[in-house]
Amino acid sequence: MLGPLDYLYTPSADVASDVAWFGDVLGARVVFAIESSGTRVAMLELAAEQPRILLADHLEGERPILVYRAADLTATRSALEARGLVPERTLEIPFGPCCTYRSESGHRLAIYQRTRPEVEAHFAGRRDF
Repeated sequence: MLGPLDYLYTPSADVASDVAWFGDVLGARVVFAIESSGTRVAMLELAAEQPRILLADHLEGERPILVYRAADLTATRSALEARGLVPERTLEIPFGPCCTYRSESGHRLAIYQRTRPEVEAHFAGRRDF
């Protein structure tokens, strides 16, 4: 039903410090580190395979959001909702339309359809901080 786990969207109180830690300690490659309108987001790659880590200072809570790709967002949403999942929020992320869910115990996941695959390449290499 779900496609690949593309991203771990993770809250960060200090994105620059976390980027340094992941790079220095774990050898992560910084795909991008962007600051816009007072918000910081960084994408890190720890391995050649997915998932990539997105550190974000605007993301509330302490748990990451597991972001899965869906070949067909509408069909995947229908299948998840038929199993009792209730959508928490629908939104647009840079890569395409997205829908978030939360388990009864607070685990967070999102599904998205990659309608704008060029976005990641557009931001690649950008280092605002």
